[in-house]
Amino acid sequence: MNGLSELIDSLEVKFFKLNQKVMQLEKKNLELQEELLLSKKNQQEQNSEIQSLKNQIDTLKMVNSLLGSEENKRETKLKINSLIREIDYCIAQLSD
Repeated sequence: MNGLSELIDSLEVKFFKLNQKVMQLEKKNLELQEELLLSKKNQQEQNSEIQSLKNQIDTLKMVNSLLGSEENKRETKLKINSLIREIDYCIAQLSD
């Protein structure tokens, strides 16, 4: 009977250690999930900021081309022609 008692005690100790390990892993899992959520939020904010900066770059390029800087002379002419075509289209639509 003594051997059976020792075996049960041994199993209880192993179960306790295993239970402690499971609890530690669950805690670590929660921490990692929170870290992942924070990282995803940070990534979304960065993507939003990148998009905003790209829009600013496009706006600045358009402004530079409309101002007629020497390096963007061709772009300026193309943009003006595009705007004229849009205006002509609008006038045609209004006269119908």
